[in-house]
Amino acid sequence: MKNSGISKPGRRDFFGTVASAAALAASSEALAQSQPAGATSKRAYEPFRGVFTIPSTPFRENGEIDVPSFRRVVDFCIACGAQGLVFPVNASEWTALSDEERFLLDKVLVEQNAGRLPVVIGVQASSTENAAKFAAHARSIGADAVIAMPARGEVSPAVLFDYYRRISETARLPVFIQDHDPPAGTPMPVEFLAKLCRELEYVKYVKEEASPTTFKTTAILKSAGDSCQGVFGGSGGRYLIEEHRRGATGQMPGCHVTDVVVGLWNALERRDEARAMHIYKEMAPLFFFETQLSGCYKEVLYRRHVIACPLKRNGAMPMDDVASKYLDQILKALEPLMTWNNQKT
Repeated sequence: MKNSGISKPGRRDFFGTVASAAALAASSEALAQSQPAGATSKRAYEPFRGVFTIPSTPFRENGEIDVPSFRRVVDFCIACGAQGLVFPVNASEWTALSDEERFLLDKVLVEQNAGRLPVVIGVQASSTENAAKFAAHARSIGADAVIAMPARGEVSPAVLFDYYRRISETARLPVFIQDHDPPAGTPMPVEFLAKLCRELEYVKYVKEEASPTTFKTTAILKSAGDSCQGVFGGSGGRYLIEEHRRGATGQMPGCHVTDVVVGLWNALERRDEARAMHIYKEMAPLFFFETQLSGCYKEVLYRRHVIACPLKRNGAMPMDDVASKYLDQILKALEPLMTWNNQKT
């Protein structure tokens, strides 16, 4: 096993950090507003392009967050060749995290990344006020951008516009709108997405995951014009070949096979259509497997020796002997495409 070089915090340090997270959040907005725009970002990364992968949130068997494993996930994503990091969003199980845990892990992510890649912090929340709180915290810790879905179930254009306005004004960092099918998200009309890009200063990108994502990608780029600096795909890369052909500037997948998705993206960037199609076909069994079994991302990370425990906070992924052996077979077939291969941590 390789030594990750990561020091593991003691129990007292960990809980002390969690306890102080709420106090840190309370002062974040005032701190963020006192800083000039762009003050927290170490480098000018824009325009964003490439595979911005999504670290999973590891949990221990008792349900506590596993910070050392999370640090290893961050290093894994970077070693796999990702061009950016996005956390916490759907693939991070953000709805299972308390506000204090989000503040803590956001800070750990920025620290562990140490300026190596652009960091996009998820600031979606149940209300405009809470989203602004997370946006302020993202700015105060040195994030490079933020991303947010609407508050769940909210459909009023006026409320949604104010939601993203507050995020934009508080973060004063590039903002990704995450457009997503229900029940996880709230799909928004193309013209409304374009309006947000045109009228809100820092709203510059869209992560498009509302069906049909491919047609919607084209429509957004046409409607928003230069006001939108890029549309990123999601859904683990299932539609990446067509999205790239339509002008998508990136992909935000779950991180379990980041190296393979990076290989697919790089082939598309080189216009190597044969290589891209080969990688896509090799990934297809995993695409189908993970759509059936919630929690597959962490099961794969566990089998790749990145995290210590594959459990979700709300229980184990459904698994029996047939499924387990099939997943092993799928991962074995993908090994030739894995640049982070057989590295035990």
